[in-house]
Amino acid sequence: MVTRPAAPAGTQQGKPTRRRGTELTRAIYRAAFEELARHGFDALAFDKLAPRAETGKSVLYRRWSTPSELLLAALNDPVEGFGDPPVPDTGTLRGDLLALLQGLARVLDEPRGKALVPLMTGRGRPPELYSAVRELVFTPHKDILVGRLRAAADRGEADPASVTPLVASVGPRMVLAESMDKGHVTEADVVAIVDHVLLPLTAPRG
Repeated sequence: MVTRPAAPAGTQQGKPTRRRGTELTRAIYRAAFEELARHGFDALAFDKLAPRAETGKSVLYRRWSTPSELLLAALNDPVEGFGDPPVPDTGTLRGDLLALLQGLARVLDEPRGKALVPLMTGRGRPPELYSAVRELVFTPHKDILVGRLRAAADRGEADPASVTPLVASVGPRMVLAESMDKGHVTEADVVAIVDHVLLPLTAPRG
């Protein structure tokens, strides 16, 4: 007769330990992004999120009043959501542009990135979610690009007149537009944006 080892205290034999704390919270955030990316904001509901996150609806209702409140928390999570993007310092403007925009393209290809599209375009979604996307995703990329353009201008590699938030916003907006149009942004797409749009736009004059 084979004697099975006793199950650890607090668990049932053959069943995984229930996730708790940060692990559970981030599983819920991932589930929210996946549901949003697949079905849009209007279809987002706790009774659909709970099974995907492998938890109960009561857990969600105890933490958040609405799916919008949950999404706002998910967007602000530094791991599952959007923390500060790394600042590239390759020594060239082209290298910096490629590094930052290719990083953005990779994020847009993940569930959290695909979830941005319905938040940016969906009718009826709460305005605070649109504001969160702008402040957490596009403003940081724009600010980093202003700094990289300023460094390039100091090296004589860019026109000082191009060191503006408007010019710096062109790259991220084009990457987002490509993602919305095609569903995926390739490295070749980013290279084309950098080489055919951004570098000519920012090149030294005269």
